[in-house]
Amino acid sequence: MAKESSSVPSTPLLKAELDIVIPTIRNLDFLEMWRPFFQPYHLVIVQDGDPSKPIKVPEGFDYELYNRNDINRILGPKASCISFKDSTCRCFGYMISKKKYIYTIDDDCFVICDHLGLGVETGLPYIWHSKASNPFVNLKKENNGIFWQEELIPFFQTAVLPKECTTVQKCYIEQSKQVRDKLSKTDPYFTKLADTMVTWIEAWDDLNPPNASSKLPDGQAKAK
Repeated sequence: MAKESSSVPSTPLLKAELDIVIPTIRNLDFLEMWRPFFQPYHLVIVQDGDPSKPIKVPEGFDYELYNRNDINRILGPKASCISFKDSTCRCFGYMISKKKYIYTIDDDCFVICDHLGLGVETGLPYIWHSKASNPFVNLKKENNGIFWQEELIPFFQTAVLPKECTTVQKCYIEQSKQVRDKLSKTDPYFTKLADTMVTWIEAWDDLNPPNASSKLPDGQAKAK
């Protein structure tokens, strides 16, 4: 009896429909570990930190690289809606991508073995947790969230969108109004957040108008 041929597809799944978005502050040497999985796909890399610092990407990857200068150039005054705190600059990658699906990964996620030293899934959870920042410093910076959650949790539990909100944009704008009306009294941060949510939608519509071309704006670097 003839041996059945392999069922592994010759073309990677979702190759034409998936972008991988990576926020980074360092050279992307970690991509070598992920090469068998990521190389077939298009990468959208968003550089955090000093835009004058060169970011090196291993050869053989198809990518677009954007930094703060690129974001300011592309979005103009609306660039204020892109935060550069805690790797949230990845949001620009979501905005700039023209693909149907987005997968995002941090630059400090590494391929590791399980606790037995085996490079295979055993069904048991395993993780190597090595943060670049000090968790105690982070806790001090983020302690407001402990108190804000007393207002935030009920806010999301009771949030309702009217029937007139028939698009993602309309839903997001409505949410911004509710944030302003119900959370601004908690902290001035939420007033700024509501303004930023509106700016985000305006920037999204600028870059993603109906029936627009799928061509990406020019980033700082492009390679294949």
